[in-house]
Amino acid sequence: MERYDIAIVGAGILGLAHALAAARLGLRVIVIDRDAQANGASVRNFGFVTVTGQQRGECWRRAMRSRNVWADVAPRAGIRVQHQGLVVVARRPEAATVLQAFLETEMGEGCKLVTPKHARELFPVLQPEACTAVLWSPHDLRVESREAIPQLATYLERHLGVMLLRNTHVHAVAPPIVFTSAGEIRARRVVACPNDDFLSLFPERIAAYRLTKCKLHMLRCVLPGAPRLPGSIMTDLSLARYLGYAELPEAVALRQRLLREQPEHLEHGIHLIAVQSADGSLVVGDSHHYGATPDPFAPDHVDALMLDEFSAVFGRRPLVTERWTGIYASAADRLMLVDVPSPDVRLVIVTSGTGASTAFAIAEEVIADLVGEDPADRPLAA
Repeated sequence: MERYDIAIVGAGILGLAHALAAARLGLRVIVIDRDAQANGASVRNFGFVTVTGQQRGECWRRAMRSRNVWADVAPRAGIRVQHQGLVVVARRPEAATVLQAFLETEMGEGCKLVTPKHARELFPVLQPEACTAVLWSPHDLRVESREAIPQLATYLERHLGVMLLRNTHVHAVAPPIVFTSAGEIRARRVVACPNDDFLSLFPERIAAYRLTKCKLHMLRCVLPGAPRLPGSIMTDLSLARYLGYAELPEAVALRQRLLREQPEHLEHGIHLIAVQSADGSLVVGDSHHYGATPDPFAPDHVDALMLDEFSAVFGRRPLVTERWTGIYASAADRLMLVDVPSPDVRLVIVTSGTGASTAFAIAEEVIADLVGEDPADRPLAA
């Protein structure tokens, strides 16, 4: 029987991030996943590694660290960074005030506020009338998630010696044994990354956190004749949702105005993110609907609200070529959780939709806690 230093349950971005952190320490790693290929939240999103706007403090720090790991591992794994940087379009004076306040915090380092006149020259894809002010951040980057996650898994297998076992259900964990549908696997330590599967492993422990699930609408669109995006795009609605902005005192006035002018957008948890793919198409979203088991349906009027916000910024409505929904674990009182079922087991769930943005840093911390060595002390190229 093969013996491993650590078994990772789940091959989404969080599981793969743990595999990377462990493999870089020279550990023998196996990743076990119930699906034949990446199929969950990690490939149903923007592939947007968001630093700017993450909650001040630990989340922002983790996002910056994860962004740096992405920048290092992407070329090694053959992952194309589609574009870098973030443009936040302030459509209202209250939003411009929030952006100015953001710049005065440590999170605003390296960012700059651009006047509407200058924005028209720098970002010709934007509708000039929509811009009261524009924030430019160089920190954020974007990968094509449906390609990047499989490429990262292949890199871990071929170059770092990680074993990937797919189509395999893990039904119990008791190190040094992991009990699976493919038989017993020996591993000294285990990290479980179940995303929105709250019942297969440690259901009683997960239940104590009162998690729910979040469904989001996603669109792929084309905007014929438009110049390429200068980076990812956000608007006022994002300032009311992303905690790095929303928790600033100046955001109160913006939210009050949004409640008057766009109440339906807020009701459906809509804020605009637009990112671009290599073929020029745009991934546009998203909305947020919560429940123990969100329904699988995607009402058109929710997509229409997202496209209304897009049109206000870009000046015209795009052609929708693809629609899908994503789902992830969510919690009202935390962005992530790390639970300790036993000394050699960690249960790790990102509960805020920030997996792509924070997973690498979270994984480094968890692996350090498990094995007593901090991967962050090693160079990225290790």
